Amino acid sequence: MDTTSGTLDEALERLHATGPEFNGFLSNHGPMAVEALIRHGQARTVHRWLDVYATQLEDVPSTRTTITDTNWQEALGDPRRVTDWTAYLTRQVAERPWREVLAEWWPRLLPGIAGAATHPVIRVGHAVRTLLEQGEEEPRIAELAHAIGYWAARHTTLPVSVRPSGTTAPDDALAALPHVADQQASVIDGLAQLPGTAGWLAAAESLRAPQDPDDARDQLAALVRAATHRYLDYGHGNGVLLVHAATAPNAILRTLPVLPRELWVASLGAAWTASAALTSVYSPDEPLPALKAGPLSPEEVFERAAAHGDAHAIKLTDTALDVASWTAVGDDRALLAALRSLDLITPGED
Repeated sequence: MDTTSGTLDEALERLHATGPEFNGFLSNHGPMAVEALIRHGQARTVHRWLDVYATQLEDVPSTRTTITDTNWQEALGDPRRVTDWTAYLTRQVAERPWREVLAEWWPRLLPGIAGAATHPVIRVGHAVRTLLEQGEEEPRIAELAHAIGYWAARHTTLPVSVRPSGTTAPDDALAALPHVADQQASVIDGLAQLPGTAGWLAAAESLRAPQDPDDARDQLAALVRAATHRYLDYGHGNGVLLVHAATAPNAILRTLPVLPRELWVASLGAAWTASAALTSVYSPDEPLPALKAGPLSPEEVFERAAAHGDAHAIKLTDTALDVASWTAVGDDRALLAALRSLDLITPGED
């Protein structure tokens, strides 16, 4: 095992000895952040970063009742059962290939994408990328089980159901969304305002209807790009929560290659609904002044994010680097959005 892989597995094993949340409801971002740090050449910083981050984490919650193939529906969406869920999914990936387990649970969990402010699906996306790019070592498969289990425990459906059926591209569709009346509300209370927000459903459903799975994948990438770009101008509405408008759909995009193609269109629909909802709840009316920065490479931008240290900033920068890699000429707006997050997010503001 090379040094980088060893660092990843050691970090995951440390994190699996902690709970998926702390301070009552805050998500443990450790597995996602360390995966991004390692992927972008910052393996040497991981244990130092984790030493600091782990001081706020809590022990694994106690088990309650065993979850089985016949009673799992009773425990869906019950955060008190998170350790039961982790144990159940750990057994699942021990008995069957992880891709098979993920394909089975994906359509069950996708309607609950809003759970824990989309953190569980983002954690799944990081785990899948690890398995695809760095190998299927046991701690990495265990991380996928933890991520799926966390999603099942926090499964929360949105109060609106959106079926894209229009002709509008993601960037224009995001810009056209009306905003909820009270943007100072919690995530749950903010989302609860969507059904009563005049014109919201029509605006959300104006997104162009995908023609086939490949088109759904392309639109999903366009959504990730649009949400990342939008953060540059409007991230100040909520520097932390608007990160998820980009990172949640990107997590789904990362997962598509291991999912049956017949799930791709529904995956776009769920990603769009979550991103649109967060945009309406937290995006402000007025943009920030343009951010000026000299020429920067993606590597330099990520080094700044690593030095900043906040997990949300690291994850948004990770997504911004994905966006910048999709064209031969890069994407300066995506990189500037990453830099904007370093100004808007206070380290540790989880």
